[in-house]
Amino acid sequence: MDNLLAGPPPTHLPDLPEAREALESGAKASDVAARFPAFPAAWATLAEEYFAQGHAVTSYAFARTGYHRGLDQLRRAGWKGHGPIPWEHEPNRGFLRCLSALARAALAIGEKDEAERCNQFLKDSSQTAYDALTKG
Repeated sequence: MDNLLAGPPPTHLPDLPEAREALESGAKASDVAARFPAFPAAWATLAEEYFAQGHAVTSYAFARTGYHRGLDQLRRAGWKGHGPIPWEHEPNRGFLRCLSALARAALAIGEKDEAERCNQFLKDSSQTAYDALTKG
């Protein structure tokens, strides 16, 4: 018997091995994003790199791109706008990193409401991701 109160099942994004391997092998994130624009991890890497260099607006743009690409993939994977997106499933991490990067960059450019919304979405999607990505 199904537990009707359990909520939606976790959503698992598909692995994109060629894109993942390119990024893991040291290819520039910009090259990976250009070749595989649907790969959120490349956008997350760009957002993180540019934020670390003090370019919050550019970071915001990269994070938002990856976030929207990830939302498209989540919907194709059956996500209905809520429910778990587990950090433990490696292909989900690019999207979750984009969501965290978007929150961080939004706060840096004065978009407090957007930052709070993104952080809550991150926490609601994966407490593990929230804990891993929002330390300090």
